[in-house]
Amino acid sequence: MKHRVAGRRLDRTTEHRIAMFRNQVTQLLRHERIVTTTPKAKELKRIADKVITLGKKGTPHARRIAFRDIRDGEVIEKLFGPIAERYASRAGGYSRIIHKGKRHGDNADMSIIELVDRVVTAAEPEKAEKGDKPAKPAKAEKAEKKSDKKAPAEKAPKAKAKKAKGE
Repeated sequence: MKHRVAGRRLDRTTEHRIAMFRNQVTQLLRHERIVTTTPKAKELKRIADKVITLGKKGTPHARRIAFRDIRDGEVIEKLFGPIAERYASRAGGYSRIIHKGKRHGDNADMSIIELVDRVVTAAEPEKAEKGDKPAKPAKAEKAEKKSDKKAPAEKAPKAKAKKAKGE
């Protein structure tokens, strides 16, 4: 029985799991949005919210504890700078999980985990709200693409010209 035991094992050794979540927290804070499987996202949300709370404290001790998990100086500066300021008045719930669907190949549930109130940069392409897939072209555009192809009547004179040269 699993009484009073928190967290998922995710079919990994303890060392691998700790390293994976440290890497994912670093990437989440760097990019403010990542795509992963749903069970990993649920565990990552717990860890990321605790690290952001450390960033809000801003003490040297909190910085040391955060550096234990995040080994990137740029991300630490971002955590204790802009991210801490952004969530200063928020009591918790700094990240959200958006279910994306199934992954092709192994049919795993995929999710997007992102920071709430994240700043969207100009480098990110605009995508459709649902499923993050680009919109399909309209029927008129498909008709134009078909009309770009050469008609069979245009090919016929070339064929006659080749026969004339050969005779």
